[in-house]
Amino acid sequence: MNNAAVKGSAYFKPSSRQLIMLAAAIGFAIAGYKFWQVQSAPTIAAPTTEVSIPQITTVTALGRLEPKGKVIKLSAPAASQGSRVEKLLVKEGDKVKAGQVIAILDNSDRLEAALQEAQEAIKIAKVNLAKVQAGAKVGEIEAQKAEISRVQAQNIGEIREQRQTVARLEAQWQGEKTAQQATIKRLEAELKNAQAEFRRYQQLYSEGAISQSTFDSKRLSVDTVTEQLSEARANLNRIDATGSKQISEAKTVLARIDSTGSKQVQSAEANLDRIAEVRPVDVQAAKVEIDRTIAAAKQAKANLDQAYVKSPQDGVIFDIHTRSGEQVSNDGIVEIGQTNQMYAVVEVYQSDVRKIRPQQKVRISSNSLPSELQGKVDWIGWKVQRQNVINTDPSENIDSRVVEVHVQLDNASSTKAAKFTNLQVKAVIEL
Repeated sequence: MNNAAVKGSAYFKPSSRQLIMLAAAIGFAIAGYKFWQVQSAPTIAAPTTEVSIPQITTVTALGRLEPKGKVIKLSAPAASQGSRVEKLLVKEGDKVKAGQVIAILDNSDRLEAALQEAQEAIKIAKVNLAKVQAGAKVGEIEAQKAEISRVQAQNIGEIREQRQTVARLEAQWQGEKTAQQATIKRLEAELKNAQAEFRRYQQLYSEGAISQSTFDSKRLSVDTVTEQLSEARANLNRIDATGSKQISEAKTVLARIDSTGSKQVQSAEANLDRIAEVRPVDVQAAKVEIDRTIAAAKQAKANLDQAYVKSPQDGVIFDIHTRSGEQVSNDGIVEIGQTNQMYAVVEVYQSDVRKIRPQQKVRISSNSLPSELQGKVDWIGWKVQRQNVINTDPSENIDSRVVEVHVQLDNASSTKAAKFTNLQVKAVIEL
């Protein structure tokens, strides 16, 4: 039976269904292996595209052209308001120099006459001063001046003599003080020696080496020197008090002599004024009158100068607001600007102004200009304000906050822009 079983198994043939199931199992195994390879392989990132942000290298803004120092409206002085222009000496486009007369007002003739009258008043005042000075009696005046000199010399002599007395008393006082102080020092030394001798003899006396009389004599020596020292100190105080009193009295006399002498001099000077036909006060009054007339003439000259309206600077006449025969208008007489150096006032948005620095290059353009202008940032404004130069594009913000940046044009560009004051321009500032 066993041989039959072995023989049967050797000749076993699988069915078609079994073959299909085997093929499917092999397929699943292959698919799982490939899936495992994919999962275990390193992940490779997909390439990404970098987006670069362009760097801002310029700031663009609108602006206007204007001359150096802005446009000046030249008018008549405040004191001449209401006057008329008698002569206008310039026309539009004329170049003028600083101090050049632009116009003459109609009050010039009246002010010229006032100046001449003031100058004549100076001459009259000088004649009056000469008359006052010529009327004095020279002889009596000179005699009284000599008396004043004598009183002054006498006063000086007495003061000098009393000062010498004060100096002598001070020297004497100092000498006596010095001598007495020396005596005190000597007695203090003697007392010190006597006290030392007394202490030594006191020891000997206690030991029975000397007699009572000898010991008493040493004690008497100490008492004697002590009394002499006290007397010397009392003498020093007396000398100090007496000397101070004498010096104080001498200084009091000196002050009295000085005061009395000054009064004598003043009395002599008052007598000089009395005997003189022309008092110094009269001469002084005449001199003051001359000074007053000179001041009045200066004021008249200043008033006349205001009738001649002058240019405060070199420049070009832009516009004329008041012509000959017309009353000075509220806009003044003329407008002047220094076109030899032109500027572009650029309104930069407040968000961009932090990028602006002095000396940055600027390109200026406009359809009205023959070519592009060149310049550099000169200075940056100090305040934020509303935009004045408006773009024609209605979509633009017309209420933007801006800062004025002043751009100085170079010489060639200033020449090109000289006739385009207030022209709207576009500026490109290179950062």
